[in-house]
Amino acid sequence: MTTAINNKKVVLVVGAGDATGGAIAKRFAQEGFVACVTRRSADKLQPLVDAIQASGGEAHGFACDARKEEEVVALVEQIESQIGPIEAFVFNIGANVPCSILEETARKYFKIWEMACFSGFLNGREVAKRMATRQRGTILFTGATAGMRGAAGFAAFAGAKHGIRALAQSMARELGPMNIHVAHVVVDGAIDTDFIRDSFPEKYALKDQDGILNPEHIAENYWYLHSQPRDAWTFELDLRPWSERW
Repeated sequence: MTTAINNKKVVLVVGAGDATGGAIAKRFAQEGFVACVTRRSADKLQPLVDAIQASGGEAHGFACDARKEEEVVALVEQIESQIGPIEAFVFNIGANVPCSILEETARKYFKIWEMACFSGFLNGREVAKRMATRQRGTILFTGATAGMRGAAGFAAFAGAKHGIRALAQSMARELGPMNIHVAHVVVDGAIDTDFIRDSFPEKYALKDQDGILNPEHIAENYWYLHSQPRDAWTFELDLRPWSERW
């Protein structure tokens, strides 16, 4: 492993989409973190990188397939050696694809697990190795209601999200004594995204009534978790609109 060449603090957001992931990157950048953000396509990251830089922050976008071990290892090495130590890591890949168990294919089931669970292991492991040597850091996994209970038609997604929750639990117990805070965030409800606006207009209409989640408010909670004193660390945090059914 190569030691970082400066003392900049880095937040790595894997799955930095246009809503939650991007908002988390912006929130950490406001606090002086260098935002390193990834998606499979680097071109889609440019608006986010530009927005952070326009606000006076520093950001770098990386194309990375989070399911490919060699790409993940190279990504973490590049950030640590050329930018700075990863002080906070956020795993934010969703893969919410509904399908009846009677019609689900092995290929799609496996792909959803790779995206929403296996890639969390790969990225979390690589970042944890660096944090363990420094005896500090924050690792945050984005979960979902599917990680608490499996709904009809969501067998693949539920399996993957149950898996990422179990991974987070195990990592929290192992890494906590090393001064590494691992937490799992259950995001329960529709989020203010273009997808919800276009695909579920009746749900999006609840926005003015605080009936869907605001990405900036979600991001505020991620910063809160990172900022917690270690005598009162939270492992699991549920976020849902007041009107969402449990």
